[in-house]
Amino acid sequence: MNPEKEKWVLLAILSIIWGSSFILIKKSLDHFNPYEVGALRVLIAGIILLPLAIMNIKKFPKKHFKWLILAALTGNFIPMFLFPIAETKVSSSIAGIINSMMPIFVIIVGALIWKFKTTKRQLFGVAISFTGACILAISGGEGGEIKLIPILLLLLATLCYAISTTTVKSKLNAIPAKTLSAFVFSFVLILPSLISLVFAGFFNDFKADKNLLVGLGFVSLLSIFGTGLAMMMNYRLLNISTPLFASTVTLLMPIVAVIWGVLDGEKLTLMQGFGGMIILAGLIFLRAKPLDEK
Repeated sequence: MNPEKEKWVLLAILSIIWGSSFILIKKSLDHFNPYEVGALRVLIAGIILLPLAIMNIKKFPKKHFKWLILAALTGNFIPMFLFPIAETKVSSSIAGIINSMMPIFVIIVGALIWKFKTTKRQLFGVAISFTGACILAISGGEGGEIKLIPILLLLLATLCYAISTTTVKSKLNAIPAKTLSAFVFSFVLILPSLISLVFAGFFNDFKADKNLLVGLGFVSLLSIFGTGLAMMMNYRLLNISTPLFASTVTLLMPIVAVIWGVLDGEKLTLMQGFGGMIILAGLIFLRAKPLDEK
């Protein structure tokens, strides 16, 4: 598959996986506290990817270790705790909608730190899609109530994702996606996640019962697909596209979140459908080439 087609396939798959992660976080919170959810999510991914990391240990990028730590902490550790904490106060769909601001942060971080260039067409396409995300927020905002602290936590998590995305593209782009994912979760994050799990009280409250097994099932799905597999695909997407394009996955995620809401018994309003159409329109505009380039 050529890179142009591959990046759109990856974008679609990532949208489905990450768009589903918010409902999995919500279900996991029925069984664990938010700190346990974050730590388990990272730890399980690290354990699964450990064999791959060991097989590629000679390729470990020692000269880029500081950038590896920065990308790991901002992209795969801090947000894993911020989202569950915020979702104790706001719905999973709102979390997905706030996360759609990531392209805006990518533009800001990329321009200020890495001197990335973006075209007016890209900026306009992102603006169109973000308008659709805002409409979704207005139409599904739990009675219009604004909860400042959890929203700020979600914005911080989204900023962290933007920092990680631009760092990977700038400093770690030469490392294969599978190897980079293994290094991040196994060599960098296993120990911090295990320590976090201890402080979260997981082992003190440990009871081998049905509640634990069901909770571990949700967290495992979240970890294997929403963290380990998704990050491999995301790193590959960064290899063959730009940080701004890769971040547009967050503009499609609210649509997936709404679909999960409908399947869970929620009603899809005309306003939500309209917002979803605008998001898609922005992505189509972002993808299309100007007439003078055809």
